[in-house]
Amino acid sequence: MSEFRIHHDVNELLSLLRVHGGEGAEVYIDLLQKNRTPYVTTTVSAHSAKVKIAEFSRTPEDFLKKYDELKSKNTRHLDSLVYLLSKLTEDKETLQYLQQNAKERAELAASAATSGSTNFSIPSSTSKISLQELEELRKQLGSVAASASLQQPLELTRKILRDKQNKKNSGQPIPVFPSWVYERPALIGDFLIGTSLSTDTTVPIGTLPLASQESMIVEDLLYVLIGVDGRYITAQPLVGRQNRAFSVDPNLDLSIKELVTRILPVAASYSAVTRFVEEKSSFEYGQVNHALAAAMRTLIKEYMILITQLEHLQRQGLLSLQKLWFYIQPTMRTLEILASLATSVDKGECMGGSTLSLLHDKTFNYTGDSQAQELCLYLTKAASVPYFEILEKWIYRGIINDPYSEFMVEEHELQKEKIQEDYNDKYWDQRYTVVQQQIPSFLQKMADKILSTGKYLNVVRECGRDVTCPVAKEVIYTLKERAYVEQIEKAYNYASKVLLDFLMEEKELVAHLRSIKHYFLMDQGDFFVHFMDLTEEELKKPVDDIITTRLEALLELALRMSTANTDPFKDDLKIDLMPHDLITQLLRVLAIETKQEKAIISADPTELTLSGLEAFSFDYIVKWPLSLIINRKALTRYQMLFRHMFYCKHVERQLCNVWISNKTAKQFSLHSAKWFAGAFTLRQRMLNFVQNIQYYMMFEVMEPTWHILEKNLKLASNIDDVLSHHTSFLDNCLKDCMLTNPELLKIFSKLMSVCVMFTNCMQLLAEHADNFHLTSGFEATINKFDSNFSTHLLDLLDKLSVYSTNDCEHSMLNIIYRLDFNGFYTERLEHMSAERSQRTAPLLPRLAVPAQ
Repeated sequence: MSEFRIHHDVNELLSLLRVHGGEGAEVYIDLLQKNRTPYVTTTVSAHSAKVKIAEFSRTPEDFLKKYDELKSKNTRHLDSLVYLLSKLTEDKETLQYLQQNAKERAELAASAATSGSTNFSIPSSTSKISLQELEELRKQLGSVAASASLQQPLELTRKILRDKQNKKNSGQPIPVFPSWVYERPALIGDFLIGTSLSTDTTVPIGTLPLASQESMIVEDLLYVLIGVDGRYITAQPLVGRQNRAFSVDPNLDLSIKELVTRILPVAASYSAVTRFVEEKSSFEYGQVNHALAAAMRTLIKEYMILITQLEHLQRQGLLSLQKLWFYIQPTMRTLEILASLATSVDKGECMGGSTLSLLHDKTFNYTGDSQAQELCLYLTKAASVPYFEILEKWIYRGIINDPYSEFMVEEHELQKEKIQEDYNDKYWDQRYTVVQQQIPSFLQKMADKILSTGKYLNVVRECGRDVTCPVAKEVIYTLKERAYVEQIEKAYNYASKVLLDFLMEEKELVAHLRSIKHYFLMDQGDFFVHFMDLTEEELKKPVDDIITTRLEALLELALRMSTANTDPFKDDLKIDLMPHDLITQLLRVLAIETKQEKAIISADPTELTLSGLEAFSFDYIVKWPLSLIINRKALTRYQMLFRHMFYCKHVERQLCNVWISNKTAKQFSLHSAKWFAGAFTLRQRMLNFVQNIQYYMMFEVMEPTWHILEKNLKLASNIDDVLSHHTSFLDNCLKDCMLTNPELLKIFSKLMSVCVMFTNCMQLLAEHADNFHLTSGFEATINKFDSNFSTHLLDLLDKLSVYSTNDCEHSMLNIIYRLDFNGFYTERLEHMSAERSQRTAPLLPRLAVPAQ
């Protein structure tokens, strides 16, 4: 089960239980993903679970009846659900909560029913009810009962299905039968209630001799067996989905009547099958049901041939009731199975894959009964033909032609262009999705591969290339699932190779990723020196005053003047001035699909005007199908890494400029130069911090992770592996560069701000070194900068130590080792750790003391 599905189910459960507030679904989702274990349903475990619930239930008969009803509908995951419920019966705390919740829901339902119940004009209990009022009341109650028990009219069902299918296939309305097909009941082949065989007066059968009774009943039975009422045997009106019942003349001889009652189930089965065939032959019920109905119609024709032969014998006076019973025996079992299948499909409202699942399960259940299994195998093969035609087009060509929504893969209207615009676009995950109820049970294990196979080929098709699997072979239903596995595996391997080769070789995916790495991960040193020299003055301006076209021209110049000129994809690099700073961007991304998302997105932007440096980022033009891998989500992550490192590089340049300007201090008098001694030390500490952070991010995080990515891409066997490896690469870079932890990032941002303010101060003071008014407070200013820098740095090192220990983020320890290489901060960090321990220590004894 995917994380998205778990999230949806947990939210649904919380909504049903009316659980509000708290920590939301996220906490429960994490627990479920960490603690879930696979459950394999067996016949024994399902039966024992059913027995346990029945013993626990106050109304075991109702439970078992409902279980059998759901089982007859071939309800998915029924046994898994029953097993879960049996486990809940052992959890007293959960049971108590559910009982209380059920009680509250019942009270709410009762109050709603009271306010919205049907108003009957019932006379006052104090007055007598007249016969007319009693009859009126009986009619009202009867109409309510009838409306509750009758199934939805077939015309309405067909209309709903037709509207749904026409909506999906806009511009291509599905074909429909002419209205007279449904308006002429005599065409159906089933009993016409209210009609009889003849208008002649029927001779009372009780007055006839036994031989005559038998002859008349045989004639009646031959009519009843093909859906026509006889003189002495008539069909009863249907109520809901119940089986057909018959009325036999009560004056019939008991010996004959006993044999008649044995034969009548054949007529009931014929009636059920005939109704099913006529109903499911309509286009609205899909191609699978249509094919099943056609196969059943073929079997019914064979049955009709048998009845015709029996009628011929009856005219010759050679057919007795016993002979009829003998001849009808083989057909009786066949029609019973057909009626059972028809009833199950009807009850379960099955279409497409769900119909095939039911047929497959029935086929397996008849193991040991070769005749029944052979019959079900024939029906399943016939019904699966249209489904397998859709499957073959999907796994061999990447095309879905499913006008009746029967296939396991569903297509959604999503535009691939949105991948380059929307951070949270789920094109690859949601353009094609699996419909669980339409997965035939014999293809359940291969569902994910079937989905991926068609998706891979579809991507290549959308690039204008027609692809057809060279190992394409007709898929035929069989009880040996290995046959499907081999065919689907071959198609999957071909599709994987085609798309992977297309992206890697023709579209040069790895080369594009290297190009992005050059610019976003700043491994083209000379390019960035040129670019930052050219744009330094422009990027100092407020973002609203920057002319984007000028930056684009300077970028073009820097690309042409550096080794980046050899990059064939350099023209895809663009300038992007972001509307918010890095921390705000990070918080917005982290809040996606969480409770805080709306609050953060609707929050007012900061009142502080961003400088060009704070808003600056690169963007990259990515075309289809590379945008599947390098989508907006991935580019946003690259941008966050770039903005993080670019600002560090800017701070480093500013500190180096301070070092250059500080060299002029040698020209000043001794009185003026002594003020700079503390500033020189602080500047060097800041420079050491910034350079080590950059070194850590570039050479201990990004380069090793990049080499792992390149190695994994060479070993990748399909596009999903490529997506997974690329996402893992970006996630690891963001995490190890402290960009997934807002607390660490805020401390780091404060350190950078202190460094920038220090450089601005030093540049100003260097120009007025001999001015007494400025230098008199210089020492206090430097001490203030030193104190702020040391405080934030110690805070950062302390938090890094905590996170590396608690969250096992051992790579972050490397920052501590680099910044505290000589143990300068060790003593102070140990002191902070001891203070933290003392603050938490007094709470421990208090927790252990019992309440007085």
